[in-house]
Amino acid sequence: MKNFLFRIAAVIVFAAGVIAFNAQAKPQQPARDSQQPTAAAEQSNMQTQEAAAFNGTIVKEKGKLVLKDSVAKISYQLDDQAKAKQFEGKQVKVTGKLDLEINLIHVENIEAVSS
Repeated sequence: MKNFLFRIAAVIVFAAGVIAFNAQAKPQQPARDSQQPTAAAEQSNMQTQEAAAFNGTIVKEKGKLVLKDSVAKISYQLDDQAKAKQFEGKQVKVTGKLDLEINLIHVENIEAVSS
């Protein structure tokens, strides 16, 4: 009878060890939508992304100044409306970081270009 109880105890200890090992090997992570980056990840992407140059015309759309690229047929929102205001209606080169999620250029510089 002692031998039988010893074997049962050994099996229970072994099973507990296997369960504990599996729990350590696969830590549970909270479920989240992998398509939605966290705010920290978005901020990190913006900090590491290099500034690029975008060419087009500064025009008013829906009450806001945007950079309209007639070649790519796309309009980019501009985060610095004050800088853009002096170039309204002009061909420009905007240097900044593009936030693809909302199609917004974080403006670093705007300069007029000759047509």
